[in-house]
Amino acid sequence: MEFIQAKTIVTRTKRPAEWFGADYTMNLYRGCSHGCIYCDSRSDCYRERNFDTVKVKEDALRIVRDDLRRKVKKGIIVTGAMSDPYNHLEENLCLTRNALELINAYEFGVAISTKSTLITRDIDILQDIKSHSPVIVKITITCSDDNLASKIEPRVSLPSQRFAALETLANAGIFCGVLAMPILPFLCDTEDNILGIITQAKKAGAKFIFPRVGMTLRSGCREYYYGKLDELFPQIRQKYVQKYGDRYNCQSPKAKKLWSLFTSQCEQHELLYDMRAITRMYKQGYENTQLSFF
Repeated sequence: MEFIQAKTIVTRTKRPAEWFGADYTMNLYRGCSHGCIYCDSRSDCYRERNFDTVKVKEDALRIVRDDLRRKVKKGIIVTGAMSDPYNHLEENLCLTRNALELINAYEFGVAISTKSTLITRDIDILQDIKSHSPVIVKITITCSDDNLASKIEPRVSLPSQRFAALETLANAGIFCGVLAMPILPFLCDTEDNILGIITQAKKAGAKFIFPRVGMTLRSGCREYYYGKLDELFPQIRQKYVQKYGDRYNCQSPKAKKLWSLFTSQCEQHELLYDMRAITRMYKQGYENTQLSFF
């Protein structure tokens, strides 16, 4: 285990309320142990050495407590953007669980992104937070097939397990849904995959699916991803080189067709997919508390 220094952990978002209505960000860890071959956080711009090694922010809970105590305005704290808050160390360290207890005590809301079923351990705290502030859980599922997922996301809960976690959260009254992103071009951008995610999400009780039919590639991430494509899916790399070159945004060639299928099926299954609508829904009933001051 490696510890790193941090002066502050709960910080104001650079673009307030843009990402699911979040006001603050919180990252207790650096790096990630899931091994997803496409992760943008590997990009050189983040300067994260040994990304696959999870680093723990030293004295994190004291810093979180002090950060929360100093906040003048309540709001939504998002976690899981740069490092999964439920990595393999969390099961024993319980930093995320204890940070949620602090968030509950100081009456903030929370927005969590994860690929881990470990989040179901903390349902009791999420229910407590929900009693006074908005709560949203976004479970990332990029493909509905366990076999393919085990290759592109080798050290993370299988999609079938994540759908089961969604069902557990939904049955507990937690507002939850799917981040279907990235939908990898030439690998996951199929009608069967889109339909599989939608039908299984609906069956699990998800309220929404937020997609990205494509991915991002930049220096650091691109080289790692291409290396994994050569190892796991020979011939696919050349398709990326020919289609995208050094482009950052790599939209699926099937994006328009798949988006039409996705939106029509979400509407048929009564699943939200517009971020503004999702944000309004999970914040519904809390408007007055979000405007209150300490």
